[in-house]
Amino acid sequence: MAGILVWFWNERFWLPHNVTWADLKSTEESTFPQAEDLYLAIPLAFCIFCIRLFFERFIAKPCALALKIQASGPQKAQHNAILEKVFTSITKHPDEKRLDGLSKQLDWDVRNIQRWFRQRRNQEKPSTLTRFCESMWKFTFNLYIFTYGFRYLKKQLTSDLHYYYLVELSFYWSLMFSQFTDIKRKDFGIMFLHHLAAISLITFSYANNMVRVGTLVMGLHDMAEVLLEAAKMANYSKCQKLCDLLFVVFALVFLIARLGVFPLWILNTTLFESWEIVGPYPSWWVFNLLLVLLQFLHLFWSYLIIKIACKAICKGKIGKWNPLHVSKDDRSDIESSSDEEDSVSWTKHSQNPSSNGISSNGMNGYLMGAAVSEEH
Repeated sequence: MAGILVWFWNERFWLPHNVTWADLKSTEESTFPQAEDLYLAIPLAFCIFCIRLFFERFIAKPCALALKIQASGPQKAQHNAILEKVFTSITKHPDEKRLDGLSKQLDWDVRNIQRWFRQRRNQEKPSTLTRFCESMWKFTFNLYIFTYGFRYLKKQLTSDLHYYYLVELSFYWSLMFSQFTDIKRKDFGIMFLHHLAAISLITFSYANNMVRVGTLVMGLHDMAEVLLEAAKMANYSKCQKLCDLLFVVFALVFLIARLGVFPLWILNTTLFESWEIVGPYPSWWVFNLLLVLLQFLHLFWSYLIIKIACKAICKGKIGKWNPLHVSKDDRSDIESSSDEEDSVSWTKHSQNPSSNGISSNGMNGYLMGAAVSEEH
């Protein structure tokens, strides 16, 4: 194990030429980051995760209920053993050929089978209350850590900045673990890559004593996240005007910070100014490549934000649009209700009850008004 650690913390990878770990030992006159401090992040991440569970259950949930946010999720699909087996073992999105086969096997209309699969997919989606609790936790943590870290943007490493770094790193580790149980969205892969890049950047900047750059990057991200989660909470609480206002402010802050400040100030410093000061070395290349990767992620999310705004402008719905609607958010995977499908009349197959999961009302296990359309 000791040999692996020696190999991992190789000075020629992590440090500039003619600099050793001994040169970065803290003294009474100066304080430097110590690489071994990073080991504390994993147990601290577990503690943050436990705090999150407590917060969501005993603080966020009562707040949501006080705001009359619904705890119930989407309507459950009528139990059908054959369709359930297909859903869990084969596919959640059957193609036309499989739908025709199931239609003949169950004596159901194809449209009714499509509705069953949509309802069954929706059944696995979290309730609005669950979404509110998740957003409230992220809002509270990001607001706390941003206001705490903002005071140290111009300072070198102190005990307070050391704490700020470890808590941020632990938070991203907790997100890395919890994202597999959190609400699944369409950009799951992008968010996984973002968390991985964030953890790597925090680690590299701390080990390389680039704490001022790291603090600026974390501050820029936390500032926008606070506004985004606040907008989501307003949306879930059905405070539409507040949601619209917060989203506009979030979009402006996001675009200015991540398409302006980040590339023109931070990337310029780490790529060009640091080249002249310390010159490139292996971990310097990795660190800057991660920053460039982060900038590409910023471009992707900026595209989504602009896309949402353009849709609203083109449809002439400014003042009425809902940019973060649960069923229409570009990051959401919820399938919304459709008035059109509710009005569709049942075909003659629905009039022939069969023993294959059809309820006694002759509706093939469906109630009028329970139909759900899929959003692509």
